Amino acid sequence: MGFRENIISCLGKLPEKADLNLEFGEIQDKGTHLLQKIYYNVEPGERVNAWLLRPKNISGKVPGIVAAHQHAGEFYVGKSEPAGLNKNSMYHYGLELCLRGYVVICPDHLCFEDRRPLEYERKENTALEGMSYERFIFTKLIMEGKTLQGKYLSDLTRAVDVLQSLDYVDADKIGAIGHSLGGQETLWLAWYDSRIKAAVASCGFSQMKSILRDGINHNLAAYTFGFLNYGDVADLVADLAPKPFMMTNGSRDYIFPIDGVKEIVAKAQACYAEKGAAGDFKSVIFDGEHSFPEEIRREAYDFLDKYLK
Repeated sequence: MGFRENIISCLGKLPEKADLNLEFGEIQDKGTHLLQKIYYNVEPGERVNAWLLRPKNISGKVPGIVAAHQHAGEFYVGKSEPAGLNKNSMYHYGLELCLRGYVVICPDHLCFEDRRPLEYERKENTALEGMSYERFIFTKLIMEGKTLQGKYLSDLTRAVDVLQSLDYVDADKIGAIGHSLGGQETLWLAWYDSRIKAAVASCGFSQMKSILRDGINHNLAAYTFGFLNYGDVADLVADLAPKPFMMTNGSRDYIFPIDGVKEIVAKAQACYAEKGAAGDFKSVIFDGEHSFPEEIRREAYDFLDKYLK
């Protein structure tokens, strides 16, 4: 098998597809934009909801964005953060892109916000709460020959399906963005799904060998069957070429070793140049920690505008 086939095999058995059966909740006029809860199937027997953000007064078809949320150990916050519904404006990138003219879908990853067990099912010191529930789902999937990364990826492809189904979204101009876990998932989605035409990952990864060397624990979706037998994150990013891709990293982000980040950048730059697309890969290493500062977000949005507008 080739590189792509080997990496896909590391994800284990992927979920079956089901009809979206897309339904729409009440539209909320937020003054600057429209906000709407939507409901759809991610696989047979599993129905989820997400936030859909729309610019007001859309004329014709506009580009779409999948905005993947971070982890931060805050399982009560998921899709609501990029949608602009919590206090931390640094991570309101879904809302900010909507205000720049994009239709944005903000879904929950499994284990977060509305994809946690119901309140009455949660019990102290059991598998049905927070990080324990994440671990429970991870191990359950492993026992079924699946991975949490494969599940996250499959669910995000359904978010792309939703955007493509909307008559006011340009199906050929869909991008993705995310911070931290969201950056990790943005990389996987951009690599796996050819419908993603440009993507930005904020503080989402380093080389796995660097992470393991330094004894750093990460979200459980970061670990898949035999991944390091076929390469590392640098190979995944390089294999994106020539798809437009931007990665941002803080120079003092302790959970993503900077030497591993620079190794990814060097390999990606070489591969993009080899394919005549040197200008379509962008790396920004800023003086800071694990974050998505305003000036870096502006660069990210400009990058997406360049390829999707």
